[in-house]
Amino acid sequence: MEFFSRVSKISSTAKAKELLFSLIEVTPPVQRAIDFAIEAHEGQKRKSGDPYVVHPLLVSCIVAYYGGDEAMICASLLHDVVEDTNFSTEDVSRIFGEDVASLVDGLTKIVEIREEELPPAASNQKLVAAALSFRKMLIASIKDIRALVIKLCDRLHNMLTLDALPEKKRIRISEETLVVYAPIAHRLGISSMKNELEDRSFHYIFPEEYKKIDDYFHQNRQAIQLKLHTFIDKVKHLLMSKGMPDSDFVITSRIKRHYSIYLKMQRKGISIEEVLDLLAIRIIVKEPLDCYKALGILHLEFKPIVSRFKDYVALPKENGYQTIHTTLFDDSSIFEVQVRTEDMHKSAEYGVAAHWKYKTGGITPSLGWLSDLQFQNNTIEEFYELVKNDLYREDITVFSPDGDTYTLPSGAVALDFAYAVHTEVGNCAKEAYVNNQKVSLLTVLKSGDIVRIITSKEPIVRASWVDAVKTSRAKNQIRVNCAIKLKEIEKRSAINIVATIFGKLPEEIAAFVSNTHLESSIHKACKDLSYLKEIKNRINNSIRKDASLLTRIKIKILKLKEFIFDNLVIHSNYNINEALFDYCCHPKYGDEIVALKSGSKAFVHHKLCDRAYGEIEKGAKMLYVEWVKDKMASYKVIVALENQKGVLANFLQFLAKNDINVLGVDLGSQKNSYASHCEVQIESHIKDAKLLRNILAQRFRIIDLYSQKDAYGSN
Repeated sequence: MEFFSRVSKISSTAKAKELLFSLIEVTPPVQRAIDFAIEAHEGQKRKSGDPYVVHPLLVSCIVAYYGGDEAMICASLLHDVVEDTNFSTEDVSRIFGEDVASLVDGLTKIVEIREEELPPAASNQKLVAAALSFRKMLIASIKDIRALVIKLCDRLHNMLTLDALPEKKRIRISEETLVVYAPIAHRLGISSMKNELEDRSFHYIFPEEYKKIDDYFHQNRQAIQLKLHTFIDKVKHLLMSKGMPDSDFVITSRIKRHYSIYLKMQRKGISIEEVLDLLAIRIIVKEPLDCYKALGILHLEFKPIVSRFKDYVALPKENGYQTIHTTLFDDSSIFEVQVRTEDMHKSAEYGVAAHWKYKTGGITPSLGWLSDLQFQNNTIEEFYELVKNDLYREDITVFSPDGDTYTLPSGAVALDFAYAVHTEVGNCAKEAYVNNQKVSLLTVLKSGDIVRIITSKEPIVRASWVDAVKTSRAKNQIRVNCAIKLKEIEKRSAINIVATIFGKLPEEIAAFVSNTHLESSIHKACKDLSYLKEIKNRINNSIRKDASLLTRIKIKILKLKEFIFDNLVIHSNYNINEALFDYCCHPKYGDEIVALKSGSKAFVHHKLCDRAYGEIEKGAKMLYVEWVKDKMASYKVIVALENQKGVLANFLQFLAKNDINVLGVDLGSQKNSYASHCEVQIESHIKDAKLLRNILAQRFRIIDLYSQKDAYGSN
């Protein structure tokens, strides 16, 4: 875009101020913010050597271009002041008011990390700080979406000036922009910004692929322009001949963006010449009804590709986007045609900002995705993964039986739809009907499906389904439900284990737990041996105070002994001569497990096994059980390998160097010839799947890596 190109070439304070003054009327508060920013950043330089204040000045220019109000302009001028100078948020509040200060605070990065916010030691502290800052900014945006728009403008200017940074940093920032910030711009409906962020990121991450597409356009520019102009003339004369005056519509040409072309080439395994919608025109009309009039004229004259027709005027996207898309054959060429009104065009280009810049009516982008993000998540890394998963997606639209529309990510299943309707509907979902056909709750939905969910009276916990659902709302709720169910099972199991040790009824132990205020911690005795012994000693001491001779003799035989059976360790004051996995579930190493006592045998179940839970509820005798600690973790890894001699051998050698055992190899190819997907079953002492994935990803393209452990739920 011409405006962004102009911004990218400015490197002096004077030129930056000149551009800003051309975009807005400079009010006294804005002038104060300009002077304050210049003074605060005095002597600071960017990596390029330009005065640092040029950055906030140009960010404010981009904010102004998108119709930002006075508070947004001031906040964008001051957004780095708290972080990079001696001034505080309180100073900003005192001088510029609470509105500006709250925006600045939402944009200020978190530098110091509290101990409780730090994830495992393997984590990179800088990445944790970045993720925490990102969460803070999103939380601020729930209250005031303007903070998110300023952040996008900040990121856009960073992308326009990325050449000054080292290559490694350029790639890291571009990857984050492509996966997080461009999708946010899409969610806010700001397509002009989304396109620029995507293309800039693509340029730095895949420079060779970008150059190939760019070269194609340069080499074929004349032929492309000729085709487009010829087709535009045809369409213009056709519309006029059918009664639409040329003053009632405008036709512009457009060529598909570089990154969109690349994605389509990758997704379909085709060359640039085979991309169908490479050439496109846009018809902008006055009224919504004119969209359908123009469409009818075009479909009667040209042959449409029916499968590529989309009506986003009648069914707008979640981000407020409204346009009719159709693809037409003409003279052995294919053209994509978009039809929209002027208001729809402004909304598509500027999204949520169109309502500030042009005071357009139209449909406001839905911000439900923002409030749906699970901000209370304890692990910041998990939060970051969930957010990226929710943002970086293609959408489908499905319907409820009443005709309500729901936007879900491509690949979403019926259970995702249930959670989109309401959390309780998702929790209690037991059956699904898609287009009146009964299907599994894990059935993948398609755009246009009508989905009906049948619920049960009670919530159903499905531990093994967390990886099958696509939305963060569904993933997080399943995890929360499992955690609640596990805690309940662990509390009951702990009471049963202690009752078994003392030969008491579970009710007696539960009464002791209640009287000694241990309800909140008793669940730990199920998987913390030292805590179990502490509880045992407390009860011992309680019994000793008023114990008969017979009771004292029994107390002496309460010492826990260790029994090892293959990968299992059982601690009990009874003799246990066998440990068996019951027929109903077969937990693998590392799963959460419980052990039921039957005579001198231990029957081991997955902790979420329904049959085991029924026995636990009845007060079954139970034993303390855990896995042998030094067992290796088992994983399946799917890796993309170039179809060249010796590549698989190199991968296996790399695994051996990192002390990773190979259990099995399954080599299969995709249809295209440039890559093979190889599935390898491995064992490693590394118990953290993310850490292991990072090690392998240093040298190879890892498609997926997951633990081979099973999880059992009520499915």
